[in-house]
Amino acid sequence: MRAPVLPVLAAVACLALSGCGSSSDTGASGGTQKATVKAGDSTCALSTTDFAAGKVELEVENTGKDVTEVYVYGKSDGGAFDKVVGEVENIAPGATRDLDVSLGGGEYEVACKPGQKGDGIRTEIEVSGDASTSEAAYDREVEVTATDFHFEGLDGFTAKVGEKVELKLENKGKAEHNLKVYDASGKEVGGVPNVEPGKDGEAVVELEKAGTYTYRCTVDGHADKGMEGTFTVS
Repeated sequence: MRAPVLPVLAAVACLALSGCGSSSDTGASGGTQKATVKAGDSTCALSTTDFAAGKVELEVENTGKDVTEVYVYGKSDGGAFDKVVGEVENIAPGATRDLDVSLGGGEYEVACKPGQKGDGIRTEIEVSGDASTSEAAYDREVEVTATDFHFEGLDGFTAKVGEKVELKLENKGKAEHNLKVYDASGKEVGGVPNVEPGKDGEAVVELEKAGTYTYRCTVDGHADKGMEGTFTVS
């Protein structure tokens, strides 16, 4: 007896269509939502500004003339868009990079930063759904400039216990510099390793305890020449 062909035909038809029973690229179905970001010298254009809570993949294209970086910011407790949810850096002109984030319901801002400096060109996005799914990479970013022999950017800086802070160090000096952070007991809690002149580096430091923290450059006695300071965590 010849085997029935209907099940086989049904399977072929299913493959020819858009995947029987497969999940689509939407947050509601548990997949990854995708969008594009055109990061120009004066623009930050997204293909959509509406998402569902869940995973989002942003394909970032640098359409400008300068190296750029793109951040996704959520709101901090104070209501400002300064909590970093995700970032991608060092995107050369004409290059494309992916930025993957997990977003809970709420408002966010996507910031394109030509030259990798400043607050960036910002576009607001809306995310519907459960707010608890948001995952922050760190709480905020602090830009620090190193010269021979001085730090700029940490004057007046304070933090809360438990904050995760990304330190971005730009070396404008003629010598190598680093930026090491020590808690109130003198224990090193992290920092940016040696950065060559004209280059930059970054590191995330978690401030777990209250007290007066010290930061310094540990290269060749630079701290004794003025590259040292303190800030308060409370």
